[in-house]
Amino acid sequence: MDLDFIIRSLALKSILVTGSTGFLAKIFVEKVLRVQPDVKRLYLLLRAGDVKSATQRFEEEVKPFTLFFVIGKEVFRVLREKHDSGFDSFISDKVTIVAGDITYENLGITDRSLNEEMWGELDAIINVAATTNFNERYDVALHINTLGAKHVLEFAKQCVKLKMLLHVSTAFVSGEKAGLILEKPLHMGDTLNGRTGLDIESEVKLVEERLKELRAEGVTGKAETIAMKEMGIKRARLFGWSNTYVFTKALGEMLLGHLRGNLPLVILRPTIITSTYREPFPGWIEGTRTIDSLIVGYGKGKLQCFMGNPDLVGDLIPGDMVVNAMLVMMVAHWNQPSEVPYHVGSSVRNPVQYSVIVDCTYNYFCKNPRIDKNGKPIRVYRVPVFDTLSSFHRYLGLRYTLPLKGLRLVNAAFCQFFDRLYNDLNHKYNFVLRLIDIYGPYLFFEGSFDDINTERLRVAMKDGSKETKMLCFDPKCIDWEDYFTNIHIPGVVKYLFK
Repeated sequence: MDLDFIIRSLALKSILVTGSTGFLAKIFVEKVLRVQPDVKRLYLLLRAGDVKSATQRFEEEVKPFTLFFVIGKEVFRVLREKHDSGFDSFISDKVTIVAGDITYENLGITDRSLNEEMWGELDAIINVAATTNFNERYDVALHINTLGAKHVLEFAKQCVKLKMLLHVSTAFVSGEKAGLILEKPLHMGDTLNGRTGLDIESEVKLVEERLKELRAEGVTGKAETIAMKEMGIKRARLFGWSNTYVFTKALGEMLLGHLRGNLPLVILRPTIITSTYREPFPGWIEGTRTIDSLIVGYGKGKLQCFMGNPDLVGDLIPGDMVVNAMLVMMVAHWNQPSEVPYHVGSSVRNPVQYSVIVDCTYNYFCKNPRIDKNGKPIRVYRVPVFDTLSSFHRYLGLRYTLPLKGLRLVNAAFCQFFDRLYNDLNHKYNFVLRLIDIYGPYLFFEGSFDDINTERLRVAMKDGSKETKMLCFDPKCIDWEDYFTNIHIPGVVKYLFK
């Protein structure tokens, strides 16, 4: 299974991509159009009410000839330069905008003729659509991450020549396990804590009933959102998952495995996705991802501490390597009636400790300080590191609440002032605790993701030629210090700093 074979296999193929305005989907679309210009057609499903609004969204968020006006969409720059004046006609010939929504049956597509066209033409469906908010409303996450996966599967079953459904999930559906985590499929009703009674239909009914109760009570939209978020966290933890995102993604995997029949299905489970390593050029990123909050905070001089064990491994993988793996997996499983999960990460083959990320970030901004609004360089400092939750809680208590306790206030004005200040600090304290509650498990994550299935694909590809780099998804080639210092952090500065 060499490079030429994989690239040739994409020729004259029609592919539907959901979630096509997302970070990973953009890299996928750009890659396919660049390496295989003879692809027959890419159908891009955009969440919009009609074709006109979907096309407008595509032009604003994706379409390459607007890249010079919409920063962050530079990912298409190389493709645009390659086709020069013929670029617009190339895009029109290869890309079809599909207005729809995976939260509805038939993907919310109302154009019957377009449906019939895709049912007859599609060779592959790539489901990237998801809400990745850890603290999403439970109803929203269920409809996108769980029922959305089911709707994509049902649509796929109507495609008469479909060779592949590739579903992008997350490695963290495994929960907070320590040690080596294997590439095993999730089965209907599986839980992480052994609790019985997990039933997806029941979860949907519980949400519907809770929404009826809230609306009968006449609560505000904000109160309804809070209640739905709390319900998501509560239901996730009841069955052993830490947050709504990974719980609903796990449920989506269960539905796909249970209902797929003989449909060829690949479950892709990436770890923490970072900026591009090589293609279409190094360092492109969109949206502040997990570790990027640390980098942005450091660069702006606002990071006052780091919570997490610096000796633990942060499982990272560049976005273009994930896409390369997707392309190889597609071709490897054409028409193979199997369900195979793949971990795509680095914790086994090339682990990187959090201390490396922190040190690289500090060193970078020492040498390349950002400039504040007054034109002065922003100084950065070594920040305290808290390697346990208890030590961090003590720090928060000292910072946000203890300094105001025991003060003798001499008049009413001072009493009101300190009362407001005290309440504000306590609000921030509780907010930070909430974030810790949601994200803390990942900062102290002691698992590593086995990738033996993914390694088999690497072995199946022939080595030795420079062209093999075009589809590289082996994290062993990454020098993490060099990557952070010369690729990722400069990319964050270019695309994420305001």
